[in-house]
Amino acid sequence: MRVRRDELLDRVLRHEGTPEVKVLVGVRRCGKSTLLQMFADALAERGVSQENMFFKRFDAFDIPIGYGAKDLYDELRAAMQRAEPGMFYVFLDEIQDVPGWEQVVRRLHTRENTDVYVTGSNARLLSGELATYLAGRYVELPVYPLSFAEYAGYRTDLGDADADDRMFADYMRYGGMPGLFAAGLPDEAKAGEVLDGVYQSVVLKDVAQRYGIRDLATLEKVSRYLFSTSGNLFSTNRVRATLRDAGLDVTYATLDNQIGALQKTFVLYSAGQERTRGKQLLRPRHKYYPVDNGFRNLANGFSGADRGAQLEGIVFMELKRRGYAVSIGQTPSGKEIDFVARKGEGRKMYVQVTASMLEEGTRARELAPLQELEDAFPRVVLTMDWLSGGVTKEGIRISNVTQWLREQ
Repeated sequence: MRVRRDELLDRVLRHEGTPEVKVLVGVRRCGKSTLLQMFADALAERGVSQENMFFKRFDAFDIPIGYGAKDLYDELRAAMQRAEPGMFYVFLDEIQDVPGWEQVVRRLHTRENTDVYVTGSNARLLSGELATYLAGRYVELPVYPLSFAEYAGYRTDLGDADADDRMFADYMRYGGMPGLFAAGLPDEAKAGEVLDGVYQSVVLKDVAQRYGIRDLATLEKVSRYLFSTSGNLFSTNRVRATLRDAGLDVTYATLDNQIGALQKTFVLYSAGQERTRGKQLLRPRHKYYPVDNGFRNLANGFSGADRGAQLEGIVFMELKRRGYAVSIGQTPSGKEIDFVARKGEGRKMYVQVTASMLEEGTRARELAPLQELEDAFPRVVLTMDWLSGGVTKEGIRISNVTQWLREQ
């Protein structure tokens, strides 16, 4: 059964027929191809002829070795000659592997009655020649693994719905990579196999090959270290010391290059520090989060430890999914706010994340940074508790995280 992604599909449909090239980007195997197919199916249901849809996957086995821009251009011209009058839809999936593809997309953009959608799993898709050719003429649509709301909806469709806290425990443990659910719900053995397969494909193919990284042992150590310690302030010296203990002497340049490559393939995301008031930090540090919590647990052997750090990563990615730019806050007194989230002009919220607030000392510690703020932007604490909700006298909202994750 296909996982429904109605909200994501609606976002793509809102751009249908607009002159901009629609660029869907995200980590490999997060559902971009399926989303395009859902869109094509929706068009067919509305009566759009198959002759007016050109759909090509460039990571498929049947793509000839050496396939390039000229081959694509010739195929498109032939398809256009067969098409019926009206809009012609072009879907180019994982296009970054085709040399010179930017020139073809630029020509498509100049053609009347042509609606173009491309996907890719590499940040280079939106840089270089495409940015030059299509400056201001494309719209980026990020695609992420399944949200908790999508996962819970899938469980309902399977007839396996459960209480939110129990479903969330499974989601926290295994994550939301769509491949996990190709044949129903996974057990731990299957989840580990699927996630490790995705990890090997992404790290070895997308990261190592595309960025010319030959030292795969170091790359694997670095990526697993970053996954397993996500949510901690990053220290280059600490990482180098950890790798040195494992017999790997890694330079600063190598470490920076490998972390950058993980980010450019959408495997890893970062949030930098900022002061909530006053002068900004001269040397802000960063936290890193894997695109999916399943990767964190894979790196930790599905130990189930550090629920607070896992929860933090899930909330971070949900904020990204909702279109927020996310940073780490530091109050004037030096207290940390887990997330400062911004969207558009003048929209901001402060978010604290904790597994539980039932213990009074934890409650006081989590509220203290938010109580120090002087502006009027929303402040929220997200927790797995069901008994500590409400609003404090300072206007701080305390919410159960599963309820918040289900909000639109």
